[in-house]
Amino acid sequence: MAYFYFDFKSVNAKHPHDLISSLLYQLSARSPPCRDILSGLYKAHGSGKTPPCDLALVNCLKQMFSLPGRRPIYIVMDALDECPDPSGIPSPRKQVLHLVKELIELGLPNLYICVTSRREDDIRYAFEPMASHRVILHKQRGQKEDISEYVRFIVYNMRWKKKDKDFVVKTLSERSDGM
Repeated sequence: MAYFYFDFKSVNAKHPHDLISSLLYQLSARSPPCRDILSGLYKAHGSGKTPPCDLALVNCLKQMFSLPGRRPIYIVMDALDECPDPSGIPSPRKQVLHLVKELIELGLPNLYICVTSRREDDIRYAFEPMASHRVILHKQRGQKEDISEYVRFIVYNMRWKKKDKDFVVKTLSERSDGM
């Protein structure tokens, strides 16, 4: 399993290169055959003298996913909506969407990809044709209850008047929209 959280506040967690590098690192740390593939890439690029391009990194990742006799591999990409989508061709988010599509099109029976995101049109349009399962959490009652409980916990530990606490909890819980 490998996990990546896109974080707009982080310098190193919002671009495709960051995602690919993190996945390579996590997979190679848990598997000697994956480590051998990454080591081969390292040696092919002068043992660190020349950084590999993203295409070489993606090919390395595909080799890891395609190893014969692999157990299931689970990739979780969290908060894809935080991947930048400025007007640029192609934007980092479009590059990630393309990468995910490429990985899905490999058709590997042992590869499972889970992507989480707020409802953004470009992400929805990219994934709807490919998604085998789709879950909309912000409409789930349990999600709203969890948010309300968290808000209540934080607010009731503040030194405010009870009526102010009640107002803040009610307002934030109602307007959270599952986020």
